[in-house]
Amino acid sequence: MTDDTGGVLSKPYRALSIGIVSVVLLIAFEATAVGTAMPVAARELDGVSLYAFAFSGYFTTSLFGMVLSGQWADRRGPLGPLATGIALFAAGLLLSGTAGAMWLFIAGRAVQGLGGGLVIVGLYVIVSRAYPEHLRASIMAAFAASWVVPSVVGPLISGSVTEHLGWRWVFVGIPVLVLAPLALALPAIRRTASGPVDPDAPVAAFDRRRIRLALGISLGAGLLQYAGQDLRWLSLLPAVVGGAVLVPAVLGLLPKGTYRAARGLPSVVLLRGVAAGSFVAAESFVPLMLVTQRGLSPTMAGLSLAVGGATWALGSYVQSRPRMEPYRARLVAAGMVLVAAAILAVPTVLIESVPVWIVGVAWGFGCFGMGMVIASTSVLLLRLSAPADAGSNSAALQISDGLSNVLLLAAGGAAFAALGGGTVGAGHGADAADGAAGSHPAAFVAVFVPMAVVALVGAWVGTRLQGPQVPEEAAAGDAAVPAADETGLVVTDVVTDVRMDVLSDTAPDGRAEG
Repeated sequence: MTDDTGGVLSKPYRALSIGIVSVVLLIAFEATAVGTAMPVAARELDGVSLYAFAFSGYFTTSLFGMVLSGQWADRRGPLGPLATGIALFAAGLLLSGTAGAMWLFIAGRAVQGLGGGLVIVGLYVIVSRAYPEHLRASIMAAFAASWVVPSVVGPLISGSVTEHLGWRWVFVGIPVLVLAPLALALPAIRRTASGPVDPDAPVAAFDRRRIRLALGISLGAGLLQYAGQDLRWLSLLPAVVGGAVLVPAVLGLLPKGTYRAARGLPSVVLLRGVAAGSFVAAESFVPLMLVTQRGLSPTMAGLSLAVGGATWALGSYVQSRPRMEPYRARLVAAGMVLVAAAILAVPTVLIESVPVWIVGVAWGFGCFGMGMVIASTSVLLLRLSAPADAGSNSAALQISDGLSNVLLLAAGGAAFAALGGGTVGAGHGADAADGAAGSHPAAFVAVFVPMAVVALVGAWVGTRLQGPQVPEEAAAGDAAVPAADETGLVVTDVVTDVRMDVLSDTAPDGRAEG
């Protein structure tokens, strides 16, 4: 790592910054474009009742990809998992875009999720290794800023392509954009952040126990998701098996004390899951609600959320200002309150007299809050991590993110299906208005209200983030020595994997893909 004191676009960092921000730009465009096309794809594949699977399938496999990437990056550097992840991300898009049935579409999303899990952890390790601490908040803000243009242009392009050429072209066309980030990012990463932290040390073998635990998390989450969508007595069996597999795997991979919001690193990891899960589960149903209940076209439904890209970037920028550092905990708590308020405001458009533009305004405030929260958890995570543990600790953050997405989408999807959500009308314009008349608005309320409550819990967790900081010099000199906080928690005894946040799918800045 260079000691240059310039910004992220100064000469030592310019190529790397442009390259990795380009990768995030690709993820952002995919998130906004695919989210807009998803309701049409589900309708044409006769899979509206399985709508939540299209999102949770991505997050389920990304959980395993995150753990694998954390192990891979810590031992051999982030270049391998990043390149492999981008390739799988593109392959998954192609599989979904050519699917002839909903199950094949979901399988493509699962492949894409595996690639996304590899990519996001790799990006966090790159930030940890290549940038000094005083630049990390700025590069996280740049990640968030890269969502602005895709948030505005993505829904417009995706909606137009969906309406005039068909939804398949949205998925098939995006992989072409993979070439530019690869050309920009990989050479710079090879020069600045490739290889193990200590190139003279023998390369450690992969921890097979942790890989098995990662498989347990993915299997358990998948079984719970299946049980939540198939509301029969027989579904109790996969639900019980899924829980029995999932719980010990989570306890083995997340920091000790995460479930009880212990101060420091455990609360940082928990908050990431609470924030991302509640936001993603709610956002995933917004376009479907607008298309089926208020008769918007896919283009307009996507554009109603477009302002969120700019406000997300603004929130991330606010937290990156040095003068805000003493108030980071307050910013996070306030951000979660904004998220909860936004989620509660969105379903008011189910009342015909409420104008649809309320969704855009409310989601703009919610995204501002998410910008502050997600970037802050990323900065705090790296601050609490020794360089040699950046991959595994980043994995912990992203496991929490992805697992929460899966579980809350499963819960929301189950409530949605139980109240007749799978029977909502399809189409847009007049046809959608006719379909909406016979649908079940309560199914959407059953998704949004619980997610707002979860977000409010996150405001309390945000008061417990302060923990021990690992001095960069000390960590570099003795990375193998665990650092413990006042609660006795061992910071380096954390093994898990990363998030876009997403991101819809989760991107590196935490966006739900968003």
